[in-house]
Amino acid sequence: MAVSPPQSISARLKGLTRLTGGQQVGLMLMLATVIALVSGAWMWSQTPDYRVLYSNLSDRDGGAIINSLQQMNVPYKMAEGGGAILVSSTQVYDVRLRLASQGLPKGSVVGFELMENQKLGTSQFLEQVNYQRALEGELTRSIQSISAVQGARVHLAIPRPSVFTREQQKPSASVLVSLHPGRLLDRAQVSGIVHLVSSSVPDLPVKNITVLDQNGNLLSAADDGKANAGLDPSQLEYLRQVEQSFIKRIENILSPITGGENVRAQVAAELDFSQTEQTAETFRPNTPTEASIRSQQSNETSGGAGLAASGVPGALSNQPPGAASAPVTAPAATAAGAAPAQSGSAGGGHKESTVNYELDKTIKHVKLPVGGIKRLSVAVVVNYKKVVGKDGKVSAKPMTAAEMAQISNLVKESMGYRQDRGDTLNVVNASFSVTTEEIQAIPIWKDPATISLAKEIARNLFIAGVLFFLVFKVLRPLFKELSTPPPPPPEPVHTEHLGIPVGAMKSDYEDGLKVAKVMAKEEPKVVASVVKDWIGSNE
Repeated sequence: MAVSPPQSISARLKGLTRLTGGQQVGLMLMLATVIALVSGAWMWSQTPDYRVLYSNLSDRDGGAIINSLQQMNVPYKMAEGGGAILVSSTQVYDVRLRLASQGLPKGSVVGFELMENQKLGTSQFLEQVNYQRALEGELTRSIQSISAVQGARVHLAIPRPSVFTREQQKPSASVLVSLHPGRLLDRAQVSGIVHLVSSSVPDLPVKNITVLDQNGNLLSAADDGKANAGLDPSQLEYLRQVEQSFIKRIENILSPITGGENVRAQVAAELDFSQTEQTAETFRPNTPTEASIRSQQSNETSGGAGLAASGVPGALSNQPPGAASAPVTAPAATAAGAAPAQSGSAGGGHKESTVNYELDKTIKHVKLPVGGIKRLSVAVVVNYKKVVGKDGKVSAKPMTAAEMAQISNLVKESMGYRQDRGDTLNVVNASFSVTTEEIQAIPIWKDPATISLAKEIARNLFIAGVLFFLVFKVLRPLFKELSTPPPPPPEPVHTEHLGIPVGAMKSDYEDGLKVAKVMAKEEPKVVASVVKDWIGSNE
């Protein structure tokens, strides 16, 4: 039996004409449903992922940006509440650059661009006001560039110049900063803002600048001595570095013995940040063996005529001297630090000697370093040591006294323990009940990038599955059934030549079975043709 050629389009259309009116309407509805599903799946796959272009915009900037987006034919939508403008994630940075070239968003702060639109005939007062507004805007932009500052406002009070020196006033300024949630400005940053404003306005002293935060807290405290009573940030940072340095040294020396996770140390340091200078002048008494002569003077006179007249003029003074006699005690020294005078009795001679010695004086000028360590307090906790038993189980046991003494000595050496300084050390051996959990990486199934990729893949797979089901399970069987021609009518079987009457074939089941067997033996081709017709007609 020859194979029939493939059915043409005309044959398929003829198959459609054989359908009833209800079947044709159902087929059309099914085709329309398939087309709608395919179109919806395609539009869903082409829907862009919207992201924030700008947020917290003023009404003026928002309207200008939307107008520019419409002119550039960029699709956009507003977030719920109108707090942000959203565009496609693939166009965020491109649109931002194109809007920036147009000067958008301008923001509510205006700077020196205000001076570009000066009108002819503007008064001097208006020019001064515009200049002050422009200067305030530029200062606001500069302060907002600080990472911790979310927004800022600057108010300048610039007095009018006067020709009288006594009536001249200094300008003043007030700055209000709005900080990001969880951010703070330290004293150095506040001082930087104050000096920034002071350097931008002529003749503006630092003391005339006030800085407030959004909660009304005064950040620029007056320098009256009380503000500097505490430590500045640099000193606090140095104190923290000193403590962390000692902690690291202690843990590094004990980690090879106990393990990195089995030791914890804390250090409290007291530092001296006072600036001290000492000048001392000391005198030490001279010893006879170490004395050094500074100056020496001797005076000697001879007796008799060489002696000068002395005494009260009169009869008593003109009498001759009496007999010489030796003195009972030696005369005292004539001056401090001088040797006793010597006089000769024979002939009335006189000898005197004066000796001055050097004074032993020491002058010392000492400038003590800033940030010296006054006292250290160290606490160390060591975990129980792990012991593996004969059965392979791990158990924790406390350390012996010798091991604890060895650890204490190591800690003392690493921290530079000094008892005269008042240092304290406490080493405790205890079991750690809570282990430190290390920060683990985000699992791959919780990674936002992985989740986004999985959603994209799942969406594409769903679309592909729907298309596969519609094409291979709905459309293909339907068109195959329509394109299949109707089976030809079965050819009549003539059995008169076999000698079997036709009525005998209808007598009963057994007779019919015998006839079929005889026909299969005698005419196998005819039987095969009949079976093929039955199979083709699905009967």
